[in-house]
Amino acid sequence: MSNLSRRGFLSAATAAVASAPALATLAKAAAPGFLLGCQTYTFREFDLEGALKRMKELGIQHAEFYQKHLPLGATGRQLEAFQKLCAEYGVSARAWGVQRFTKDHDANRKVFDFAKGAGLKVVTADPDPDSFDSLDKCCEETGIAVAIHPHGPVGGGKLHRWADADTILAAVKDHHKLIGSCLDTGHLIRSAQVGKIFDSAEQIRKMGKRNFAVHLKDHDNATKEDVIFGKGVLDVPGVLKALKDVGFTEMVSIEYEAKPQDPTSDVRQCVEIYNKAVKDLS
Repeated sequence: MSNLSRRGFLSAATAAVASAPALATLAKAAAPGFLLGCQTYTFREFDLEGALKRMKELGIQHAEFYQKHLPLGATGRQLEAFQKLCAEYGVSARAWGVQRFTKDHDANRKVFDFAKGAGLKVVTADPDPDSFDSLDKCCEETGIAVAIHPHGPVGGGKLHRWADADTILAAVKDHHKLIGSCLDTGHLIRSAQVGKIFDSAEQIRKMGKRNFAVHLKDHDNATKEDVIFGKGVLDVPGVLKALKDVGFTEMVSIEYEAKPQDPTSDVRQCVEIYNKAVKDLS
């Protein structure tokens, strides 16, 4: 857990809660009914504090954390320290993932206990098809949503097992209402590499009330790299309009996988484009 902060979990656990500092104005725009966040994989080359510092610079106040920044199994004083550091930088932890689930109910329940202890609303996931009966119970007991995340092409001309809204809906339609999707616009775009064309806004509309998270990214299939919004094919206004139309109330997380050494400048441009789309939508 040394990756989490220069302070360290245990040394920070007894520190006084700092008042959240004033945030930058960059990400002040608020889309109707939903929040702007960041998937912290964007800042994977940084420790927790480094990621939080960059989100603060960008004015991003919400986040989905991945395991380097919030390891599965953190408990008690460790989670308290994590929450205090997030408060110091003015970032709320709303989601976490992407986590695999199996039919092992005890193992699944431990993930949900961890998520509840961290104050999370959503776990983004890659569940095995035989895990849903267990997930039904976990969602009912905790009120935490499971958002299935597609990953696009996986090699050999094949798509990930949860490639699109139709596939996800077919699996979850008879299961708990808190099991749905975290559609990833970048991976939906990537699917064109194997001849599958998915329109992100249409995918969101198909999922309807079962949208529990979104990873917003643009992708260039020629270079096979993520790009600043608008330099690929992503229709940001169209995606936001679809989210508004289906009554989405959770977090839109910018995820940017290019320039891992420091993507801050590119993410800043993505935030500006998002904000303009929000303003136009409002």
